[in-house]
Amino acid sequence: MFDAPHSPVLCDMIRHAVNTPDKIALVEGAERVSYSRLLANVYSAAGYLQSHGLHPGDRILLSAQKEVEFVYLYFAAHLLGIVNVVVDAASPRERLDYIMDIAKPSVVFGNNLAVDGCRCVSFGDIPFDKCDDVSLPSDLKATDVADVMFTTGTTGAPKGVCLSHANIAGSAGNTNGFIGTGYDDVEALALPLSHSFGLGRMRCVLSVGATLVMVGSFANLKSFFNVLETEHVTGFGMVPAVWQYIKRLSGRRISRFAGQLRYIEIGSAAMPLEDKRLLMEIFPTTRLCMHYGLTEASRAMFSEFHTDADNLDSVGRPASSLVDVQVLDDDGKPLADGVDGEICVRGNMVCSSYFLPQDNHGAFHGEWFRTGDWGHRDSKGRFYLTGRKKELINVGGEKVSPVTIERAILSLGVADCACVAVPDPQGVLGEVPKAFLVKGDVALDFDDVKKRLTDLLPPHEIPVQWEWVDLIPRTSSGKIQRLKLK
Repeated sequence: MFDAPHSPVLCDMIRHAVNTPDKIALVEGAERVSYSRLLANVYSAAGYLQSHGLHPGDRILLSAQKEVEFVYLYFAAHLLGIVNVVVDAASPRERLDYIMDIAKPSVVFGNNLAVDGCRCVSFGDIPFDKCDDVSLPSDLKATDVADVMFTTGTTGAPKGVCLSHANIAGSAGNTNGFIGTGYDDVEALALPLSHSFGLGRMRCVLSVGATLVMVGSFANLKSFFNVLETEHVTGFGMVPAVWQYIKRLSGRRISRFAGQLRYIEIGSAAMPLEDKRLLMEIFPTTRLCMHYGLTEASRAMFSEFHTDADNLDSVGRPASSLVDVQVLDDDGKPLADGVDGEICVRGNMVCSSYFLPQDNHGAFHGEWFRTGDWGHRDSKGRFYLTGRKKELINVGGEKVSPVTIERAILSLGVADCACVAVPDPQGVLGEVPKAFLVKGDVALDFDDVKKRLTDLLPPHEIPVQWEWVDLIPRTSSGKIQRLKLK
């Protein structure tokens, strides 16, 4: 058995392959892969990569497909110190071309992913069962870059986030420590592997020797529910938009798994309070854990709905004793509890830099990563978000959060909404809020909304301009893309 001291996650997987070689690590359809076979195929994939001239520090573009071959290649690259640039093959051509131009990978791996000007290899062309000799590098370090994940943020061009082996292990350890995922768990993974949430769940499960059941997506709920039942699934992860989908298509039918599911991790976007309360009602004994964190600082904070029932509007506390969170002003100085400022994070899971040097400008206050989120901490150490710093609306010197306005409008019965800053048409206040609304089941006009908002918001927070739209633009994880509305 090989060794990989630079990669704590691989070391954990190796230990499971030695101690429990027949334990099932991966399930994909009818295929069941034990931990011993998983590590053997990782080693074979490493031999393939090395035999084709790839060396430590080289980059490969890896299509994040829900297939066991993806897992083999992903960890084979880690074993050799090769850097994974993980992408979604269904991404717009413009995004893929941008990533290719920035990352300049040596090879592209993935089915149906053709990229001009670079060698492309399909998963099916790799002999994973052929064990070539591998010369393992001896000078790799945990601080070496393991993955480059490109952000799918709400504004600007994607940024390449450089995550080290230590970073991804730190995130997995913090997450497992809070949620409690363990050796006996069976997790259904229906999240995309091209995002840090889904990829992080894969690492969390395999690092503790549990079983990962790879599900195509949540689109076919009947199939997803069947997997929960037949595989005796004890946990899964989802984004709030997925819960909306499950609720709309199946109502409370998922409640039949309440006694079976030990945990559900939720993240990547805000969740309405009524949905949190409904989940608590449906899953009275399940750990309902919601994380806060960006790709750059994965799972920085956690809340658990049942234990934090009186503070469901909070994003929680630091994920572990190895994570620090502070609210800082523009000069990087700490602010008192209750005072809004920028949420800043440091810890074992925080990236040390972006791929492009120019993206690092203004990204850190010393060792503190600047999230760009605006919020405050209460006297009990819980954190609350107000909104994105760049998206705050400066109404005559008053900082107004679009999130606060949106929550108030949504409570009136519209289907969806988003607020942005626009110039004050009177030329007095500088900026004023504009609201974009999607009609819901309740018949409302703008005058109704404005009148009812007077009981919910101070005058300067009530939108001045209004517009009906068919759809609020969002990222795949549910975040509002306000730049598109502007």
